[in-house]
Amino acid sequence: MTLTVGDDFPVQQARVRDLLDDYAARPNWRIWTAALRAVLDRADRAAMSGDVVEILRSYQELKDCQ
Repeated sequence: MTLTVGDDFPVQQARVRDLLDDYAARPNWRIWTAALRAVLDRADRAAMSGDVVEILRSYQELKDCQ
């Protein structure tokens, strides 16, 4: 089954939020938690705006988070 961006976008947001929780629990990982927060903020703004280009850009950025 292939997921659409509309289906997978919130899944990726949740995955990155879980990563953020993991990173926040580690000492001296503040820069990484700040980076993940910025990615999530951009994704939230893109979703709220409905701008397809920004959603696609944010979607790829979310998928690249590890």
